[in-house]
Amino acid sequence: MPQATQTLVIIGASLAGAKAAETLRAEGFDGRVVLIGDEARRPYERPPLSKEYLRGEKDFEAAAVHPAGFYDEHGIELHTSTTVSAIDTPGRSVTLSSGKQISWDRLLLATGATPRRLSIPGADLPGVLYLRSVEDTDRLRELIGPSAQVVVIGAGWIGAEVAASARQLGASVSMVELARVPLERVLGPEVGAVYRELHASHGVDLHFGAGVEAIVGSKSAEAVRLSDGTVLSATVVVVGVGVVPRADLAVAAGLAVDNGVLVDEHLEASVPGIFAAGDVANAFHPGYGYRIRLEHWSAALNQGPVAARAMLGQHVVYDRTPYFFSDQYDLGMEYRGWAPAFDQVVFRGDPAGGAFLCFWLHHGKVTAAMNANVWDAGEAIEALLQAERPVDPARLADPDIDLAELTGSSDT
Repeated sequence: MPQATQTLVIIGASLAGAKAAETLRAEGFDGRVVLIGDEARRPYERPPLSKEYLRGEKDFEAAAVHPAGFYDEHGIELHTSTTVSAIDTPGRSVTLSSGKQISWDRLLLATGATPRRLSIPGADLPGVLYLRSVEDTDRLRELIGPSAQVVVIGAGWIGAEVAASARQLGASVSMVELARVPLERVLGPEVGAVYRELHASHGVDLHFGAGVEAIVGSKSAEAVRLSDGTVLSATVVVVGVGVVPRADLAVAAGLAVDNGVLVDEHLEASVPGIFAAGDVANAFHPGYGYRIRLEHWSAALNQGPVAARAMLGQHVVYDRTPYFFSDQYDLGMEYRGWAPAFDQVVFRGDPAGGAFLCFWLHHGKVTAAMNANVWDAGEAIEALLQAERPVDPARLADPDIDLAELTGSSDT
């Protein structure tokens, strides 16, 4: 079938969806490209929502994936404030909430994820907010200032970044987390302790190992009651307890779903001609030999183009090293690799000094690494990860030994 007569539909006007649409045109596809999003705005990147955009340091245009005229200029049909109600897999069409149907030759799901909701008394009170969209951040920004009392429930990436931004805006902040330290699930207790001390040093009231029993208030949130009886005053409560992939459409359409849409290394789903990218995709990673669902900016940025090329019939594989970044106060970091299990953490440099590297080892091999306020180590870290060789922890910790030496055949 000639390209000009084909229609490629992308559900999700997200970073992944927008980069896929861009790539389809960059690769020379001259058929119809339809990009459908349920938000009122054109596609934007989400990392600034808990950081610069929340603090008022950057506006929406700085977060937008493309300039306002990009989609018209490239012949991309962008439908905002539009919801897809169903996917007809045998009939190869999607039905919009308006009842309109659009036929497709290939389909990309880039529907992202939605915040996991609390199910405790008071969770639905006004003043209890989740952070996922620009509108969420706009509401939060209106409520955070020097007189605000912010209680953050959850010390994952969103919770930790919002807590930092709220402190930078002058609010008093309490952080509540079931784990022992922030980010323990991803970084482990040793590196999580670095972030615990970071937030403590900036005046955050920390409550770790604590559950939330209820959010209290008459007309809006006024306090958070913990399982140990502690009551924390609040003018706003921010909940960051993880996200759930938005896979309802895929389930209803009969696609294989398990913690997201199951896709192969080409990002193709169980039904040929349907692909998934970004937070919703549980993708087989050939480097690890199993599926990984990545909830990070870099996956959306890079999976979208790979999915687009696969939609065009190119033999492409998504095998990039997982990567994410975070900025909290004056500590910026980049993390590379994948360490669901590790048996040792090695620091190079002193975390108390504000600039360091750390490495996660499993059976003697570096499986992930983080550079914090050190900005010239990325290539060496990537090479170390790709080498997949045992390293001497003492040499790894020694700042006088070039990381490049640790990938050589002389190191055992």
